[in-house]
Amino acid sequence: MIETLLLPFSFPFMQQAFIVSLLVALPMGLLSPFLVLKGWSLMGDAVSHAVLPGVVLAYVAGLPIGIGAFAAGMFCAVGTGYLKENSRIKEDTVMGVLFSGMFGLGLVLYSMIETELHLDHILFGDMLGVGWSDIAEAGAIAAVVSAALVVRGRDLMLHAFDPQHARAIGLSVRLLHYGLLVLLSLSIVGALKSVGIILAIALLIAPGAIGFLVARRFGVMLAVSVAVAVVASFLGVYLSFFLDSAPAPTIVLLMSGTFVVAFLRAGITSPAEDATT
Repeated sequence: MIETLLLPFSFPFMQQAFIVSLLVALPMGLLSPFLVLKGWSLMGDAVSHAVLPGVVLAYVAGLPIGIGAFAAGMFCAVGTGYLKENSRIKEDTVMGVLFSGMFGLGLVLYSMIETELHLDHILFGDMLGVGWSDIAEAGAIAAVVSAALVVRGRDLMLHAFDPQHARAIGLSVRLLHYGLLVLLSLSIVGALKSVGIILAIALLIAPGAIGFLVARRFGVMLAVSVAVAVVASFLGVYLSFFLDSAPAPTIVLLMSGTFVVAFLRAGITSPAEDATT
């Protein structure tokens, strides 16, 4: 019995999957509460889809696909801000048009070139096929994003709750805005090879949404978000071995189930009253 339960830890590909899942979960668990409070769920969706043309173009140019993904993600984020400021169209509409256009461009570019990249791995990840170089990349990104959130976490929290007050006390709201976009794009790049484009949004939003439902203080919300991301990622990889399923969707299903439980436990309350500093 014990041997069966410990069996997943005996395979090198599973060991690597466990490691990369935790390295992806930590920065996303830290970032998720800021995105939820900022109302950037759609922004996370937009950036995660918009990286596809960058991935394809980086592959054609012989560059690391992470560089192309980051550049495309930032182009989408900055382009959204520019179009919002220079038109009467609302931000969510701009994001919907821009990210769907870039995603379509990526699919067209992918179909026009011969590539060894497997589209399913780009869209849905390949956690069981990651190598140590991928783990090193995810670890470096996790360290940068986590360090930035620890150092500037209070400023980003104030920016998420009340940008006008943040500006009034002398904080650079524009710097915080684009800094958060950089961290968002980096987190998606770190998750690209393991969970893919489509499922990255779930890891970015679900932990913070769960924390938002069960916590009344931001510090608790942040701790719950990280715990949910890490535990769900570990259990998702573990259970996928016995279910013979892909790890990434199994992780997302666990988070979705946790969200339902948190929602039923919290009942229908006013979330604005629950998450306070």
